[in-house]
Amino acid sequence: MKKNTIPTSKLLTIIAALMVTCYLTANVMAVKVIHVFGISIFDAGTIIFPLTYMLGELTTELFGARKARQIVWLTFVCQLIFTLFAWIGTLLPYPMEMETSATAYSTVFTFVPRIMLASLSAFLVGEMTNVHAMAYIKQHWGGPLWIRTITSSLLGYTLDTCIFVLIAFGTSLPMEQLSSMILIQIGVKILIEATCSTPLTYLLSRMIIKNKT
Repeated sequence: MKKNTIPTSKLLTIIAALMVTCYLTANVMAVKVIHVFGISIFDAGTIIFPLTYMLGELTTELFGARKARQIVWLTFVCQLIFTLFAWIGTLLPYPMEMETSATAYSTVFTFVPRIMLASLSAFLVGEMTNVHAMAYIKQHWGGPLWIRTITSSLLGYTLDTCIFVLIAFGTSLPMEQLSSMILIQIGVKILIEATCSTPLTYLLSRMIIKNKT
């Protein structure tokens, strides 16, 4: 008896839904900055953001760069829609007895245009670099999966972090702080990639391959 398998279209739908969710969650979490030992290290969104790269790598590895690019673009458009309507919500009137919650809502969703430009630009460039690097390494060099995931992520994270920090804070912070933010964020993202995202990529890829056979 042939076992039941999940169709490729459904798997891609699940991956796309997870990537959109992770990216939107990362941007909302970014409102909170993690402060340790008197130093503001990175925003809370950094914790979940590497999962978006993992999903892009998983799609590239199993379904090809074309499908991965489509999911990246879908995530980008979803973020634009989310940003637009969340911002519209801050402009709508509210009853005075709801002022506390309305103020909290506005604090989270009153997006600074420069920050949003930085976030969207960094995401698109970083994710596309990650996908293309993953596909290029697999096609031309091969090697184990972990080399492809970590190398492509390093390239993507470097571009993503540099673009975001320089656009968002380039005119308001000295170069020493900018450099520190960039290096710390890249280091944290690569640490999460190596210890969590790459093992998860191995696990999910094996599950998907087993499901397809």
